[in-house]
Amino acid sequence: MTTERPAFYALPSGGWRDYVTLLHPPYTLWHLSYVVIGACTVAVVNLGYLAWTLLAFFAAVGLTAHALDELNGRPLRTTIPSPVLVGIAVVGLVGAVAIGIWGVILVSNWLLLFIAIGAFIAVAYNLEWFGGAFHSDIWFAIGWGAFPALTAAFAQLGKLTWAGILAGAACAMLSAAQRILSTPVRRLRRNAIAIEGRAVYDDGSEDVLDQAWLRATPERALRALSIAVPLVAATMFAGAIARR
Repeated sequence: MTTERPAFYALPSGGWRDYVTLLHPPYTLWHLSYVVIGACTVAVVNLGYLAWTLLAFFAAVGLTAHALDELNGRPLRTTIPSPVLVGIAVVGLVGAVAIGIWGVILVSNWLLLFIAIGAFIAVAYNLEWFGGAFHSDIWFAIGWGAFPALTAAFAQLGKLTWAGILAGAACAMLSAAQRILSTPVRRLRRNAIAIEGRAVYDDGSEDVLDQAWLRATPERALRALSIAVPLVAATMFAGAIARR
């Protein structure tokens, strides 16, 4: 069995460290950044609505989705008891739905549709319902990229604008890039038990094609993107504050 950490951000297993790892900190921040990007496509950002939307997506993605993902096969190899994972998932989902209903009261009845879609994706994707039909690259791009941005944009005005739609499309493509990079890296870290090979160059030098070499470039790209996307969100937020 591989002894590599299951993710570059995974802490040594045990105790409180498992709960930090469960949050997938760089990826959670990355996807919450889509909420900020979507919200900041309007002329005047309602900071209260943005805060509620961020909290709802933290509950749905940071808690529910990640707890269900760990419950479904233990990909992070944590020692968190299954009943605790179920409890985290339920609390996160109930909290996200409750915030969404509050949004319905404040903004628009159409948010009910966003609540239903979000709850379904969080559960169906991570528990691989319907034979894993929703556990795919396209659904990751939609659910973890486009959906947060579109929801945040809609929550600001109670309607979608072209700026919000374009932001959703951009965030979908960023999530698609994340998935393209992370899938082979994840498989190498969690499943590879033997890798053999070498690359010979025309100057006579060689590289050993071991696990570390194969995942180095995509993992560096993931680390860079996990910083770049929040910086883009912070830039847009700073611009929104300056316009107030």
